[in-house]
Amino acid sequence: MKKNKGPDQARRILGYARPYWKILTYATLCLILSSGISLSLPWIVRKPIDLMVTQKQIPALSTLIGLVSLFLIQAFLSFGHNYLSGAAGQRVLTDLRVRLFSHLQTLSLPFFLHRRTGELLSRLTNDLGVVQTLATELPVNLIRQGIILVGGITIILYMNWRLSLLAFFLIPVVILAARFMGRRLRTLSTAVQDHLAQTTTLMEEMITGIRSIKSFSRENYEKDRFSDQTDKTLDIMLKRLQVSAAFGPLMVFLGFSTACGLMWYGAREVFLGKISPGELISFVMYAVIITGPVGSFARLFSQLQEGLGASRRVFELLDTKPEITDQAGAKVLAAMKGAIHFDQVSFHYLPDQPVLRQIHFSVAPGEKVALVGPSGAGKSTLIHLLHRFYDPTSGEILIDDIPLKTIQIKSFYDQIAYVPQEVLLFGGTLRENILYGKLDADEDALVSASKAAHAHDFIMDFPDGYETVVGEKGLTLSGGQRHRIAIARAFLKNPKILILDEATAYLDNESELFIQDALELLMRDKTTFMIAHRLTTIQKADRILVLNKGKLVEQGNHESLMKKEGLYRHLYTLKQADAEITPI
Repeated sequence: MKKNKGPDQARRILGYARPYWKILTYATLCLILSSGISLSLPWIVRKPIDLMVTQKQIPALSTLIGLVSLFLIQAFLSFGHNYLSGAAGQRVLTDLRVRLFSHLQTLSLPFFLHRRTGELLSRLTNDLGVVQTLATELPVNLIRQGIILVGGITIILYMNWRLSLLAFFLIPVVILAARFMGRRLRTLSTAVQDHLAQTTTLMEEMITGIRSIKSFSRENYEKDRFSDQTDKTLDIMLKRLQVSAAFGPLMVFLGFSTACGLMWYGAREVFLGKISPGELISFVMYAVIITGPVGSFARLFSQLQEGLGASRRVFELLDTKPEITDQAGAKVLAAMKGAIHFDQVSFHYLPDQPVLRQIHFSVAPGEKVALVGPSGAGKSTLIHLLHRFYDPTSGEILIDDIPLKTIQIKSFYDQIAYVPQEVLLFGGTLRENILYGKLDADEDALVSASKAAHAHDFIMDFPDGYETVVGEKGLTLSGGQRHRIAIARAFLKNPKILILDEATAYLDNESELFIQDALELLMRDKTTFMIAHRLTTIQKADRILVLNKGKLVEQGNHESLMKKEGLYRHLYTLKQADAEITPI
């Protein structure tokens, strides 16, 4: 992958702010006007000061009111600049987050197996926040601080550098204002973190549930759900932004108000001839103005470096290409019959470490196939190849005599259903989880699917019925209940190919009876592949494929394989001896 250099990264980041150029233009205009007023105000006060010196009169109250009004205008302009630039930044952040979330769903399963969930979530949250700052806030802050610093230093050197010590009078004011504003910001920040936690939960569910999302072709559904949550987060962030945007202008306003007070106090010193009135007031005001930029450049430089580092991590994800994609000219599989053919299929995760070797078999539409073999024989990998989570290293898989690689992935996924060993439910209601199988299903279809999966009765036992919130990953339900919800949504989807990955493993006897009955009904007229744990499941299969060390060593029905006295009989005998052993 081509490495992004600093200038290239900066240009790319600024490109995300381009859609909001109007907002940023208004923010820059407010910035220039605000900075101009900041630098002109000390010169304006020289006239009333000269009036004091030449005519020995205290300036008129109307003059001071006019000055305070000008300070207030300057404060509002600064507020406008801070809020507008911040609002653009939050919109850039929202766009980047949705784009990165959507892009992650296009990536293939191997990508997620080699990445830590926490790392991905960090890039989706923390890194994007830093990139947003770099895209909008940092450039305008550099402009503002540069104008004020260069202009202020030029003027102050022209006046009297010895009076710079008067700037320290602002320190107590800044501390008090910071404490006041900080309390309000802490309250709003807590609310922001709560909303971000909900957003992070959705992101984590997407990553951990990527198999189910892809199997049910729910990428767009998840994108819409995530967009709704980020819009809510954006609203509370804008409220916090109003307070934080007012902080800077408040500091300026307090600084200039303090300067007015110092002017009244300095009048006594002027009358005593200890100091020039013009030098006192003008210099204090300029000292107030330039204290901000002096301390800001180190912070801005640090933000720049932090932003470039974060952007590299974000762009690395955005530049990652999915391994499993539609080929050019891929065909739409309109109506699948369910015939499957593995033609000398081999596969490895790592070179020189084959997982499957020359697998060759054919399955007729509607046939029930059980996969049997010791742990590590390649059963789950074969299922993943059939589901096209991976492509074979060599050989070919055909669906209805059509190479799987030439079929549009979505049209294939729309006609298969996957019930995993560890069922993941999403943190919504039971209704939403079942409707995941078919989002536009009506109430009758929903209830029928639930009844077929033996889920309706226990759902109605809950006070809220189908509106019961299942909690994160469905952990408020038992393992058997989660499996029946997963089977219900598979019923609702009504697939032509059904994949069961040890769907009854580790369940109690009562749950197993319910689920076995539901699965038998679900498997009718469907081509079914199942990694088998239970003896009854194995015996009822039309065909049993026996894998060992990545090879297909035996195949046939239960009776024929028992007569061969090979690996299947050995495993089956062990299973009979100890019902809890799990090599099959």
